[in-house]
Amino acid sequence: MSDLALGYLSFPVLLLLIFLRAPIGLAMLLCGIGGLWLATGGTIVFMARLKSEVYTTFSNYNLSIIPMFLLMGQFATLSGMSQSLFRAAQSWLGHRKGGMAMAAVGACAGFGAICGSSLATAATMSRVALPELRYYGYSGGFSTATLAAGGTLGILIPPSVILVIYAILTEQNIAKLFVAAFVPGLLAALGYMLTIAIYVRIYPNQAGKQERLPYAARFRSLFAVWPVLLVFALVVGGIYNGWFTPTEGAAVGAMGTGLIALLSGSLNWTVFRDSIFETATGTGMIFFIVLGAGFYNGFLALTQVPQELSSWVTDQGFSPWLVMIMILAFYLILGCLMDSLSMILLTIPIFWPVVSTLDFGMTTEEVAIWFGILVLIVVEVGLITPPVGMNLFIINSMDKDTPMTATYKAVLFFVGSDILRVVILLMFPIITLVFI
Repeated sequence: MSDLALGYLSFPVLLLLIFLRAPIGLAMLLCGIGGLWLATGGTIVFMARLKSEVYTTFSNYNLSIIPMFLLMGQFATLSGMSQSLFRAAQSWLGHRKGGMAMAAVGACAGFGAICGSSLATAATMSRVALPELRYYGYSGGFSTATLAAGGTLGILIPPSVILVIYAILTEQNIAKLFVAAFVPGLLAALGYMLTIAIYVRIYPNQAGKQERLPYAARFRSLFAVWPVLLVFALVVGGIYNGWFTPTEGAAVGAMGTGLIALLSGSLNWTVFRDSIFETATGTGMIFFIVLGAGFYNGFLALTQVPQELSSWVTDQGFSPWLVMIMILAFYLILGCLMDSLSMILLTIPIFWPVVSTLDFGMTTEEVAIWFGILVLIVVEVGLITPPVGMNLFIINSMDKDTPMTATYKAVLFFVGSDILRVVILLMFPIITLVFI
């Protein structure tokens, strides 16, 4: 069997391992090691890589940004920022039809700006907002679908762990990617709010509302969210203005949220220890997936799969736009089966060489940034796409009285909003690149 055929055969083997419930990092590591063994006819190459791959992968300075952002999210959760964000949004929107759900989306957007993780945003905001939504008469399916969709804003609104990984894989500027994600992130939040407004008009009995609060109470609620604005402006603004590198910015953000948690009285030694432990656990999980992807992508590079795929696409004479649409459609399908980080690590080394050869009338850097945001959005859609949307399972685990089918039915409205946004950003790249 040729090396190229071996590379193509590895894809169904990888999917089989995933279906057998093997951790995605382990599945990619096994495919990489097994593929290298078969392709080279011995153990020398993969043993040599096993000796050096860990160091060469994790000595990358940019990867240190990941534990810092995870720690920032831990401290933000402890300091009560999530509650403050939801209360502020609730005071301004709660009296409208569907306003409590809109407030949950707004709070998710705000928390995503200081968290960087979709799953963490979904889990944290669900603990805060789900009881309130149910108290005010929102149906279980609508409530869980809203929070699952809102949680996806955690990886789109900067800072984002997934964007950091994408920047490393494609050798792009992290600060520019953060800035490019800002407008699409706002569009996502506004699109979800519009979706909620449409949903409650189609199903008016599935949402209630609270009494209108006086303006004095509304403005008081805004005062409580100043730490969020301060951390976001310091981290993203500082990175973009060159005051510090992205890694330094993440460290500043972690220190800032830690100080806020300390001053709020919610940070003691036990909580601090638990935060460090949770950060280490999350970092270890991400790094193991990165290591597995490194081995698997090294095997694919040896078999020339990315290069052959790029040459095949070029030889077919397909329109660049058609190729882009096919890639995004593939991500939508893959998102039903795999988590976002694994998708990025597995596919970007294959798809980016293809996309970089296509002519979209932009520079290579602009194409990389535009493509990265599009991929991030369709990966985000995968988090709420049945049957294996990770956010759907996280939210439903917190509301066991709501059937998963009810969540599936309601979340399709949000998936439709996401697909419409992808179409808009695909047709008008300037929306993504306006501040670059």
